[in-house]
Amino acid sequence: MFGIKKPQRRDVFSNIIERAQGSGKVIVLPEGDDDRVIEAAERVATMDLCKIVIIGNKILLQDKFSKKALRNIEIIDVESEGRRREMYAKSLYELRKEKGMTEEKALEMLKDPMYYATMMLYSDDADGVVAGAVYESANVMRPAFQIIKTTAGISKVSSSFIMEMPENSPYGENGMMVFADCAVIENPTDSDLAEIGILSAKTADSICNIKPRVAFLSYSTKADVNVDNEDVQKVKRAYKIARRMDSMLIMDGELQADAAIVPEVSSRKLKDINYLEGRANVLVFPDLNSGNIAYKLVQRIAGVRAVGPILQGLKKPVNDLSRGASADEIVLTIAITALQSKNTIKGE
Repeated sequence: MFGIKKPQRRDVFSNIIERAQGSGKVIVLPEGDDDRVIEAAERVATMDLCKIVIIGNKILLQDKFSKKALRNIEIIDVESEGRRREMYAKSLYELRKEKGMTEEKALEMLKDPMYYATMMLYSDDADGVVAGAVYESANVMRPAFQIIKTTAGISKVSSSFIMEMPENSPYGENGMMVFADCAVIENPTDSDLAEIGILSAKTADSICNIKPRVAFLSYSTKADVNVDNEDVQKVKRAYKIARRMDSMLIMDGELQADAAIVPEVSSRKLKDINYLEGRANVLVFPDLNSGNIAYKLVQRIAGVRAVGPILQGLKKPVNDLSRGASADEIVLTIAITALQSKNTIKGE
């Protein structure tokens, strides 16, 4: 296997951008005062990846974009959007009045570009939101949790990272793996882990365009059911819950990492039923500590490219950037958000 020279693999992230191209989706960027966001908006609009709404100072921003890009860009200055802001404020008041919201407070909150962008998404005036180059993660996620909320049947929002394996790596499929949850749920319950597995499989399918093979990871492989260790038993229960949620999904648990991704180890450790055969491409970690540590170690030591966190489980897509994100990473996140929006229903 390792002696055969494989054909050169294309950049897998370029494939994601190409699949989103011409989507016609409307993605809101509420951080229009950031140069990286401006550069990304110009590139996305010029390549006709999707329509862009950028929030910021209209007079200053108009001079930042080429005439070609401006055909696919709408610039919004929330200070001058009185009528639409009032309309969104009424909706926000109705949505949150049981939580103590007033119309005056709603109108004031909508001066915040992040809340304005989220209300555009809620009102079906946009298909997705990308932020976090300037905003802290909590300030990106809070309006999403309050306004967009989780999709039916899902109790919590989680996240995943798309990991691009180095050239000629035997791991993953089409050069990609998905790691979850590495950014949001600190101490997931068994039900949380099951949902993370199901949602991450959907990310692998819809964004990476690969057939998901999900491994629920632990420090043991198929330990005896009588093992008196809650950490192991939680992963066992999570796998069983996930199988009830989607009996057709290829998955297994609990598995050590090597049993999940190395066929030779898998065949030695799993003597009876071996669903994954050591070819998992979606790895579900038992808690945030292990997931975050794993993705950063793989990224730094093995030269793996990581994109995320991609938020999962919201009714409509909102994605959080790293504050160190480059314009390239912002473009890619916009493409991912456009692809996610294909799986959402207007007015849900």
